[in-house]
Amino acid sequence: MAGLRTPAARAAIALIEATARWQPRTRAALARAIGGLLWWLIVPRRRVTLANLRLCFPALTEAERRRLGRRCFQSMARALLDHGALARLPAAELEALVRFDRRPLLADRSQRPLIIVAPHFAGLNAAAVVGSIAVGVISIYARTRNPAWDAWLLAIRNRFHPHRLVAREGFDLRAVVRGLKEGLPLFYLPDQDPGERNGIFVPFFGVPTATLPMVSRLARLTGARVLLLVAEMTDEGYVVHLEGPWTDFPGASIEADTARMNAEIERWARRLPEQYFWTHKRFKTRPAGERSPY
Repeated sequence: MAGLRTPAARAAIALIEATARWQPRTRAALARAIGGLLWWLIVPRRRVTLANLRLCFPALTEAERRRLGRRCFQSMARALLDHGALARLPAAELEALVRFDRRPLLADRSQRPLIIVAPHFAGLNAAAVVGSIAVGVISIYARTRNPAWDAWLLAIRNRFHPHRLVAREGFDLRAVVRGLKEGLPLFYLPDQDPGERNGIFVPFFGVPTATLPMVSRLARLTGARVLLLVAEMTDEGYVVHLEGPWTDFPGASIEADTARMNAEIERWARRLPEQYFWTHKRFKTRPAGERSPY
């Protein structure tokens, strides 16, 4: 959607918002059709998805990986359509659509700072928006290429408690540390390729994967607690799983901490493989001498 021209983006936004009052199952049915179509139309992302699944699920047959990849596209289409509800429904209805299993962990300010590790599952934005009904957060943000799309997503994210946004481009570490020390939780997305300069190689599905060690560094710098948030898409909406703060973290080294973080994300990606963002070139940066899988 970010690649659409502005008039087309505005038309797409209007159509998405028109589904705001639909039942979740109705949006899900439409999303299955749209996602199945996009699986065939967006060839580059289909290839990336299959390359990722070959690395992470070598025991599956190619036919099984293709079926899983198609379901992934359908999950992303569903998440996109659900943005209409995120943009339009009042807070009480959104809290019924997006349920937190341990919400007090998010609102508890007695033991701040708090880092919320929020990997790229389909329900990520739903969790961010509904979580901010009760509490403001710091969020690291990468702008899209389309101004209309970008403005719409920002408006959704800031509907309730405005997020304190820190741009990914020209990342300002001091602003993040300052916000944490003020008592704002950091909503941090850790699972995108940071490049060779910024990342370290630790395992993800048994594959050496360039990973930004920011969670470990921030925890060491601020004394923050770290917990994992995963938004699970269901037939009726979403269940946001907030796991308890990690014990013995930070640990022996930044490398060990970052490997642990990837292992925690992998645990959920194995549980909900059709809801993880396999369309991203997660393994783009390779160790010296190793070919890109893309």
